Amino acid sequence: MRTLLSLFKPQKLALNGAPLKDTDYSSQWKLIYQRFKKHKLARFSMYILATLYLVALLAQFIAPYSLQSYDSKYVNASPMGVRFIDADGKFHIQPFVYELKSERDPETMRKIFVPDTSQKYKLQFFVKGESYKFLGLIPTDIHLFGVEQPGRIFLLGTDGMGRDMFSRIVLGSQISLSIPLVGVGISFVLGLMIGGISGYFGGWIDSLIQRIIEIIRSFPTLPLWMALSAAIPPRIPVVTMYLYIVIIMALIGWTDLARVVRGKFISLKNEDYIVAARIAGVGNTKIIVKHLLPGFMSYLVVSTTLAIPAMILGETAMSFLGLGVRSPATSWGVLLQEAQKIENVALYPWKLIPLGAVILTVLAFNFLGDGMRDAADPYKK
Repeated sequence: MRTLLSLFKPQKLALNGAPLKDTDYSSQWKLIYQRFKKHKLARFSMYILATLYLVALLAQFIAPYSLQSYDSKYVNASPMGVRFIDADGKFHIQPFVYELKSERDPETMRKIFVPDTSQKYKLQFFVKGESYKFLGLIPTDIHLFGVEQPGRIFLLGTDGMGRDMFSRIVLGSQISLSIPLVGVGISFVLGLMIGGISGYFGGWIDSLIQRIIEIIRSFPTLPLWMALSAAIPPRIPVVTMYLYIVIIMALIGWTDLARVVRGKFISLKNEDYIVAARIAGVGNTKIIVKHLLPGFMSYLVVSTTLAIPAMILGETAMSFLGLGVRSPATSWGVLLQEAQKIENVALYPWKLIPLGAVILTVLAFNFLGDGMRDAADPYKK
């Protein structure tokens, strides 16, 4: 009798879908965490991503200038170096920057910027600047750093309109880092629901859903982006544009996960404990939520982590091609679009710094995903 009743009792599953043995005293997630801690590169990537998202959260506080702030005097100005030692070799405890002055290159007659050693401005922290709402709620004008008035500080130089590149990269991270998260979240829900329905019920529902997925996947990515972006009305508010881009990314990105979920459901739905649950009269929804999903939830977490870099590259590509976020809103893709001319690469290489931010974020997510994938099978030798 006890053996028969044990068939109807929900069982904890290992990562491969098999029931855990009585000797497996550690929980599944604890085993994953213990293995993940040994993956140094993944942990380091996690710290980098935490820092990037903290910067994005506090972007308006960290950025010394707003997106609308520009100075025609400093068009395409080179990056300023923060110094402790002045031109006379004297050491200063408080860091400073030199004023930039424009000159003409004697050979090319091109306008260049050089440090003016006669004017230096001390770097200050928690200074007053342009007004904004801290975390979107608290009105304030305090910024993390700045220089003495009337000085200006451009850590990463300026763009073709005299806008601070550091501020634009930091503020652009809010869109470039949040769109992928929201888009992957929507794709995760769609893939889980549609793939689960397809794999669990099968029959004509499965065939219909799979044909729809095949149609979506048959479209080339770029023309599909262009077609969906063309449906967005021009000159719409920035927030509305943000929502449209998220929806576009989600509509394209759910098919891969749906295929995986379908395959997992097909392989697990005929297991003994699932059949026993059906015989016991357990509803389909409870079977899916309580018995099927826990069997490969760790895989879903890993899959989601690895899908975020693709979303980041997708948003960057759309904005770079002028199909996504547009000025005055800023993302890393918008910044790269403004630097796509060859003369910018040759004469103003600091305009390609946003590319470094994209590469760093994508690599960090990939390394984190690899670490989680390795940790997701704690019984692997």
